[in-house]
Amino acid sequence: MMQVPVPGSFKTSDGCVIGYSLRPAPGPNAPRVALIHSLALDRSFWNGVAAELNGHAGLLTYDCRGHGQSGREPATYTPALFAQDLAELLDHVGWPDATIAGCSMGGCVAQAFAALYPQRAKAICLIDTTAWYGAEAPRQWRERAATARAKGMSALIDFQVTRWFGDAFRAAHPEVSDALIKVFLADDVRCYQATCEMLGDADLRPLLALLKMPAAVVVGEEDYATPVSMAETLHKAIPHSTLTVLRAARHLTPVERPKDIAKLILGLAPKRREHSR
Repeated sequence: MMQVPVPGSFKTSDGCVIGYSLRPAPGPNAPRVALIHSLALDRSFWNGVAAELNGHAGLLTYDCRGHGQSGREPATYTPALFAQDLAELLDHVGWPDATIAGCSMGGCVAQAFAALYPQRAKAICLIDTTAWYGAEAPRQWRERAATARAKGMSALIDFQVTRWFGDAFRAAHPEVSDALIKVFLADDVRCYQATCEMLGDADLRPLLALLKMPAAVVVGEEDYATPVSMAETLHKAIPHSTLTVLRAARHLTPVERPKDIAKLILGLAPKRREHSR
């Protein structure tokens, strides 16, 4: 049975409004899956994957703070704060646990969530992401944010789109790029800067050995934002992980290859027992 997403919002413990969409689980034993989007995008990022998972799992998509319809109060952002937002959102919708999948920025949040709330992460899918962007990352991410502050988000479009998708995909699906560009341009520059600083400063490597739940690491073969080498590092550091490299795909594989990503998530997500709430 196909489920229609029900939109909602709630306030976190620090007063930030979080917008979300919930598709109820299609049956008592169906898995629950929470999906975390990439930097400067919103929950619509997951539309293709959600369409593939619909009818097979309960689905929760949401706009991270500073993004989409969620609160845009610029502050000091951290992966732990974003993970807390997700934990409180799960409380709000009545989910004690879920399989957590995140892409790029969302993958960083998923790592933090799984380390901080291990009993609530039944499994994790880390897509086109990393635990650490490298020693030069603080400077590089701040330079990117500075460009946005000085020239506007539009100054980053060419840079972003070529990182997101390969030439062939962009040529074949211009409407997909256009939809993401529209979301990107609507971002608050101050929140974008705060999120860039979070990613540049993030070093989640000490947490990886704590991730004992089933884990899938996924990366596009042509991804140069978080290349295959970063995915291999994650895979080697996370005890019970698998590594999948998707051929002829770049940085946003959930958009380029939604069927493959949905299959990986569904294969990872455990069914709930009869007595599970």
